Amino acid sequence: MSIRDKLQKLPLSPGVYIMKDKFGNIIYIGKARRLKNRVSQYFLNKNHTEKVKSMVSQVADFEYILTNSELDALVLECNLIKKHQPFYNILLKDGKSYPYIKLDLDEDFPKLEVVRKIKKGNAKYFGPYFGISPYEVINAVNYAYPIRTCNKKIKDNNKMKKGCLNYSLGLCSAPCMCKITKDEYAKFIPKVIDFLNGKDESVYDIICKKMDQAVEIENFELAIKLRDLKFMLLKLRERSVTALNKTSNIDVFGLAKNDLFFVFSVLIIRQGKMMGVKCYSFDNSQIDDEQMLISFLTQYYIQNKLLPDKIFLPINVDLEDALFRSLDADAGKKIEINIPQKGINKQLIVQANKNAEEYLNKNSDLENKKERKKMEVLESIKNTLGLRNLPLRMECYDISNISGTNSVCSMVVFLNGTKASKHYRKFKIKEVVGPNDFESLKESITRRLEKLNSDDISFSMVPDLIMIDGGKGQINTCRELIKSYNQDIDVISLAKKQEEIFVEDNPLSIKLSKDTPELKLLQKLRDEAHRFAITFHRKLRKKSQVISLLDEIEGLGKIRKEALIEKFKSVKRMKKASVEELMQVSGITVKIASEIVKKLEEID
Repeated sequence: MSIRDKLQKLPLSPGVYIMKDKFGNIIYIGKARRLKNRVSQYFLNKNHTEKVKSMVSQVADFEYILTNSELDALVLECNLIKKHQPFYNILLKDGKSYPYIKLDLDEDFPKLEVVRKIKKGNAKYFGPYFGISPYEVINAVNYAYPIRTCNKKIKDNNKMKKGCLNYSLGLCSAPCMCKITKDEYAKFIPKVIDFLNGKDESVYDIICKKMDQAVEIENFELAIKLRDLKFMLLKLRERSVTALNKTSNIDVFGLAKNDLFFVFSVLIIRQGKMMGVKCYSFDNSQIDDEQMLISFLTQYYIQNKLLPDKIFLPINVDLEDALFRSLDADAGKKIEINIPQKGINKQLIVQANKNAEEYLNKNSDLENKKERKKMEVLESIKNTLGLRNLPLRMECYDISNISGTNSVCSMVVFLNGTKASKHYRKFKIKEVVGPNDFESLKESITRRLEKLNSDDISFSMVPDLIMIDGGKGQINTCRELIKSYNQDIDVISLAKKQEEIFVEDNPLSIKLSKDTPELKLLQKLRDEAHRFAITFHRKLRKKSQVISLLDEIEGLGKIRKEALIEKFKSVKRMKKASVEELMQVSGITVKIASEIVKKLEEID
């Protein structure tokens, strides 16, 4: 059925649509309140940007999934984007999310800790913090109120004999040594919460007083630390937005764009203070600004769960969108969504837009040059090596073993000339006995091709180029395998010694100059596959060593060994475990735990 015929049969129901290219790769996923209207816009509207036209030109087919509501479509869209990572969707780059300070009120002696994930429960979260270290904020709390920061499990019947360094410095009240009762400790908590909520006067006064005392007794090292904390508190005060009250919690979004890029900025205001500004850059591949903003906000608030009371937006959007209803549900309250037109709120939008524009001006030309350079290198590789396909998706395979034992194969993926680590995969060689790299490679690529129709984010995508370590024999074998799966994938090899490149249908090797970006990219791909294979092999070998050593321990059967591996997940964690921690596994006695510690010391 042609795309035009499929468009006519689309329902006016909510759902998710999935765009695919000629290879069956998913290139874009979107949600719609009315599928027919949204999907038809792509093919019937002629006023798209060049980026959108480029995407639509690559659409060979589309699928759709009906949902009961637009809210269900939102959830499904998020899950599918996260799983498949389509090229044309907004994808917030992986990285650390904002740091928060957590005060765990479920504990008898609540502690302060820095976290990046917010979980449900009776804990309070404060932040996010950037530009100011949350550790410095906790340090200021400790000098004012001796709240613990350790992870020790404190029990009434388990008194520690020796206090930690913080106790000796007077920064902890040492509940682990029973130096303070629960009731006495609890008196500090409201004061700590007030400080973290922006009422910093009392802490500031305590810090200043202790600094003066340190100077008087000539403890200048402590005085310097306290002086730095004083300046940090003043810096926090300077971030106050004078026209806002001290309880204002607002996220302010700004927008700037050109033909190639969108930039969103977010001003984060907590307790009336400007906590910081963050900018995000994306390819301009959406139908309109509203769709781009909704897509961004959806992924932004998946990563940042501590929701504000108000959200200010730079452009008009459909406030009935399922996204905003889902935010209300997550927050357990009605979040005020505004498109400010005047006053201080409008000034905040102007400030957010200026931040986005500045980021765009500084970075768009650089990003554009980088992307253009990458495409030029890929085009050059295609032309120089006589490939059929532009190698947008390159996969490289490498075998690692020692005398045929614990043999593994790595699959490393580069997308558009850049590492795509989420697409990396690894294989344990199952059928090949002994050190036979040729057969191991054959087994791995066979298993990879068998999963072309799977739901796996990486296996389901057809590569443009497969690179291996070997000569013409390996290339011919891979080529025959690929043909048996009716795929048109280029195959090359890069030999390590002379850096010779072998391609299909050419008996001679190709040598590129050592300084060319084309060779450097292929070397980078090859070396990354080797690194990934070696790392996996070492992990398996170390696990085998552990199992072998555990086999020597009397009273440690199969079930207990499996329980140990399940509990600690890795050799590194098991080696770090104490006798007491090992005994937390069912059936592990003091004697067995002591023997495990002794045996694991034999492993490097």
